[in-house]
Amino acid sequence: MQYDGFLARVRERGEYKDQGEAADITDAVLHVLAQRIGPGEVKDLVSQLPGPLGVALDQAAPQQAQSFGIEEFYRRVDERTPARPRTAQWDASAVLTTVADTVTGGELNQIISRLPSGYAVLFGKADLAD
Repeated sequence: MQYDGFLARVRERGEYKDQGEAADITDAVLHVLAQRIGPGEVKDLVSQLPGPLGVALDQAAPQQAQSFGIEEFYRRVDERTPARPRTAQWDASAVLTTVADTVTGGELNQIISRLPSGYAVLFGKADLAD
């Protein structure tokens, strides 16, 4: 999937006003995801995302994964998108279901396996959630 197509899908799913807003939300969600999954998985994910998304994701990767639950994930997304208070779950789902559509099944399974069960639903994989 190309960068513009990725953002168009996020925009549609999140019902954002334009591609710019979709890009900002995407950057915020991917930044928080990079903190949670760590550098090895980020590197694998970068190789499967459209160029600008991969660059932003790579730059956000910490030295090691941070351990935090889904509520903290939402809080961090909300913190990075102050114009959209209390919509972090909606925003994360719009981006992460698009990630799920973009990457291979094996890569998606790797990412989800690194996260607590509550995250699976954000990727549109409720069947993997406990």
